[in-house]
Amino acid sequence: MVVGEIDLNSGIGCNERMRKTDKKIENQLRLVLTDVCEAALKKIDGFEWLTHLVEYSDFPNSLKVICIFDTNENLAVYLSKRASSYEAKSAEDDLKLLIQIKLLGMGVSIKNIDRHVTFDTEEDCAKEHNGKWQNRLS
Repeated sequence: MVVGEIDLNSGIGCNERMRKTDKKIENQLRLVLTDVCEAALKKIDGFEWLTHLVEYSDFPNSLKVICIFDTNENLAVYLSKRASSYEAKSAEDDLKLLIQIKLLGMGVSIKNIDRHVTFDTEEDCAKEHNGKWQNRLS
């Protein structure tokens, strides 16, 4: 399980220092997203890991969670099942809903989760960025 594998300074610029409140939010985010990741690894075929980017001066508006699948085919299957509401039996089957619920549990209300959660694949990163996630996400 990998959460926040890519160190992009969590959206913090090179000259910026994390304030104490930023560190507290970051720690809470990591715990919440670790829970999401563990649930998804058990329930969703092809799900590999997730990471997040955030600009703390504009949190939670700037929060972006990227859910990574192994192949485009597995991502397409997941998205088609998600689109069929009868297939999603629980929040654990729906990454966006699970992330939204977990964030709410830490007191962060996200109205339009689609703006904050995206999907990508190891396959596309390998083709387009030679597997270098840091380049892909920056």
